Amino acid sequence: MITVEHLTKCYGDFMAVSDLSFEIDEGHVYGFLGPNGAGKSTTMNIMAGCLSATEGKVIIDGHDIFEEPEKAKKLIGYLPEQPPLYMNETPVEYLKFVGAAKGLKGRELQRQVKEVIGQVRIDEVKNRLISKLSKGYRQRVGIAQALLGNPKVIILDEPTVGLDPIQIIEIRDLIKELGQTHTVILSSHILSEVQAVCGKVLIIARGKLAAFDEPENLEKLMLASNGITFTAEATGEDAARILSAMKSVTEWTFEDKGDGTVEIHAKTEDSNSRGICRRLFFAFAAEGKAILSMTSKKANLEDVFIELTEGESGVERSGDREEQDIPAVADDAGNTQDFRKTEDSGSAEDSGSAEDSGNMQEAGNAENSGSDSAESEGTDE
Repeated sequence: MITVEHLTKCYGDFMAVSDLSFEIDEGHVYGFLGPNGAGKSTTMNIMAGCLSATEGKVIIDGHDIFEEPEKAKKLIGYLPEQPPLYMNETPVEYLKFVGAAKGLKGRELQRQVKEVIGQVRIDEVKNRLISKLSKGYRQRVGIAQALLGNPKVIILDEPTVGLDPIQIIEIRDLIKELGQTHTVILSSHILSEVQAVCGKVLIIARGKLAAFDEPENLEKLMLASNGITFTAEATGEDAARILSAMKSVTEWTFEDKGDGTVEIHAKTEDSNSRGICRRLFFAFAAEGKAILSMTSKKANLEDVFIELTEGESGVERSGDREEQDIPAVADDAGNTQDFRKTEDSGSAEDSGSAEDSGNMQEAGNAENSGSDSAESEGTDE
């Protein structure tokens, strides 16, 4: 349906998109995920025919967007991050104008305007000025204009930015419905949004394609990020000896709590978190070492995102703090060390500092937008 070949876009010496290639099949909802400044909007604008490329091709259902722009653009409905709305018009007036610009006339124009109003559910506000509508309703009007002309492909750039939580849920439900009859490409830097509505995910980092697969398959790539954190009545040396004998534990760090206990952060490739927790419990118990508390963490799309886009703008960790090395177990001299199992001997050796365990906050977490000068009729959702 859509083929992007070696797409590159430069602004002077700055390369916003670099040799980007991928293919999108007909149907389903595709997520275009990346931090702010990763090149998502630039790629979207090029795919929609709103921006030229420095190099490369975009083929829409057999039509080159640069060589056959009119044929290709008829297949695309596009909603940019800022909906192109006329505030002094009603939704009906605005949609009639957009439909006419797309070549719709007479009864067909009337029919399609009525149809898209029903699809995005704005019947109750269709005759109010757009300036009096809430942000959620304005976004629905923007999606409605993209649907006019019955395009095969719907491109939505950050469609839920600035919406309140209820509006976000409603827009996501609408996008799922559109995915049943259209090919939908949704750009976002909100992880939960992509995970909630998209069947396949493209992750872009530094203008390049970092990953393209189903969310579940991307998560499987991160099995090594599955982790267990537990506190045991033991020394660091005890913990190292016990963990080095466990094949399913690939890496660990720990910290002496100073009260006869040690907090251990262990990584495992075992997807059965209950099973590994049980084996850890019995392994320590067999050595007469009690485990006092234990929590497990399974890798998810957030971990994939952080791994592939580490260091880019738009990726924030909780507390917005700098990463710090987690101290490992200390000896009598106050020296600290952590341990990593080698493949050959399984013995402990010095590893790098432990990963920062702070979870990434959703970089575009929706804020309550309220209504923009909403009238007492209740235009807000």
